[in-house]
Amino acid sequence: TEFELSSAEKAERGTDIILHIAEDSKEFLEKSRIETILKKYCKFLPVEIEFEGEVINQTVPAWTKSPAELKDEDYINFYKDLYPFSEDPLFWIHLNVDYPFNLTGILYFPKLKNDFEIQKNKIQLYSRQVFITDEVKDIVPEFLMLLQGVIDSPDIPLNVSRSFLQADGNVKKIDSYITKKVADKLAELYKQDEAAFADKWNDIGLFVKYGMISNEKFYEKAKDFCLYKTTDGKYYNLDQYKELIQVNQQDKSENLVALYATDLNKQDTYIQSAKRKGYDVLVFDHPIDSHFIQMLESKVEKFTLKRVDSDTADKLIEKDTKTESLLSAENEKAVQEVFESAINNKDRKVSLEAMSPQELPVNITQPEFMRRMKDMQAMGGGGMSFMGNMPEMLQVTVNANHPLIGKILNAGDENVKKDLAKQAYDLALLSQGMLNGADLTNFIQRSIDLSVK
Repeated sequence: TEFELSSAEKAERGTDIILHIAEDSKEFLEKSRIETILKKYCKFLPVEIEFEGEVINQTVPAWTKSPAELKDEDYINFYKDLYPFSEDPLFWIHLNVDYPFNLTGILYFPKLKNDFEIQKNKIQLYSRQVFITDEVKDIVPEFLMLLQGVIDSPDIPLNVSRSFLQADGNVKKIDSYITKKVADKLAELYKQDEAAFADKWNDIGLFVKYGMISNEKFYEKAKDFCLYKTTDGKYYNLDQYKELIQVNQQDKSENLVALYATDLNKQDTYIQSAKRKGYDVLVFDHPIDSHFIQMLESKVEKFTLKRVDSDTADKLIEKDTKTESLLSAENEKAVQEVFESAINNKDRKVSLEAMSPQELPVNITQPEFMRRMKDMQAMGGGGMSFMGNMPEMLQVTVNANHPLIGKILNAGDENVKKDLAKQAYDLALLSQGMLNGADLTNFIQRSIDLSVK
């Protein structure tokens, strides 16, 4: 860079800095371009900047003021200034600390969408009110990237390598401080009004779960205010929910078994079967929940979770009681052979089980472990890529005590037996939204044929 210093006669006090623009950079002489740059980097500079006769910056932005000076309206107006097209935030945290490091700022909890990437890079970093960057992933914990707002600190080293930044003592302290402030704010809101907190859970639950998975310190605080929603639309923290299911959902090894659904429509048949046995069912319907469930089971002793369609209702929670089969061993073998012949699929394992006659004649389930591995692979779980190439192994469980099974046994024509078995199997597929294309067409035609026989 070349520059000259020269004295000049001026009528007014001050210094003129004259920039000479190269031919290929003349765009920087355009009024709109200059204004954009000034507003990006100097929007909150503590000294007034005048451009084209107009002051373009706020010298005393909200985060530099005391919380006592600000009303809710001031916080919301500042948020709108930062993010003009966003909905009002749910709540916010005003940061102000001067020892052992200097940090001010305001962090807002937005209404989160399901796409993490859209939400990231919304926290702006300033140093003495000069904009530095909105890439703060090496300064704040990753899960806090879902928040929005401003942090201002002269103690964060600038223009250094990522590894140096991560090792910096002040950066580590700022990381811990912000995590604690966020957790404390959420705990305070939960303690003040559990019902109001539950009303916000659909908007903040994703953030809380993400934090619990990725940050141990946050988990320790959040485990008390993390809420679990049931299929009945009720919310409980973990201690409350464990107490709710203590009597009826304890297996023979005295482990508590929480059941959950990921799709209320597709899994409604299984949800209702579980409820007929007096079981409660949680809702885990976000992709992150597969990781959250794994984390939860590793943290909470004698507590496990099973998806409601991972087994038949009688086997979801292992008890000492057993339902007696109405079929002889010979008849059970005959029924199994009919179903295996009708289904004719090596990836479908057929078995018979004695269940209540009110349950479906055929249940289709996928073992909990296999499904979890595939879910985690779909979310990019390390080392699980091989699961994506594996066929969908499903368990086909025939209810030995259902009246339809007796009808199949008593049918004289082998083709009728196979048609009835295939119909029961297809009905189970249909209940899970797994019947489509040519199989669905064949099912409809078979339904018509059986109805006129």
